[in-house]
Amino acid sequence: MSTGAYSRCWLHLIWGTLKREGMFAPPAAAKVSGFLTAYSKENGIYMKTNFVNTDHVHALIDLPTGMTIEQVVKLFKGASSHWINEQDLVAGKFAWGRGYGAFSVSQSGVDEVCAYIAGQAEHHRMKSFAEEYERIVKVYGLEWHDEETVETVSSQSTRPTPLVKTGGQ
Repeated sequence: MSTGAYSRCWLHLIWGTLKREGMFAPPAAAKVSGFLTAYSKENGIYMKTNFVNTDHVHALIDLPTGMTIEQVVKLFKGASSHWINEQDLVAGKFAWGRGYGAFSVSQSGVDEVCAYIAGQAEHHRMKSFAEEYERIVKVYGLEWHDEETVETVSSQSTRPTPLVKTGGQ
């Protein structure tokens, strides 16, 4: 009998740039994607796929048993923004916007979400990030709040606040 812990908790993570500004040209986006992949591996977080758009990121991860969603997102956003600035990948000082989306994915839905993430470039020829994000929030039965999801804070913020809020949370 095994005494180990078994866990499979797929999450589709989404977060955007400060003020949802388009910051990444394709070569810079590819570098950020590579950084996120390597960084997740170094930190024991299995990232199945990711795609860095000009103004936001999609990633599919398996949440480690010893970490919370907020810890993982804080690691990804903090380390990547530091790295982006260190590498001078964008003009001026780079910062991610406040908050994130974290959406559960069933094992049977992993391939579909991977295909969706891989198709981001084509997808965003038809829909903006805001339209896409609002649709995902509503598909998950959550209430969309423009004033909460559009609001941003300075790069001095140290604690990400979830973009998606439910009930009394």
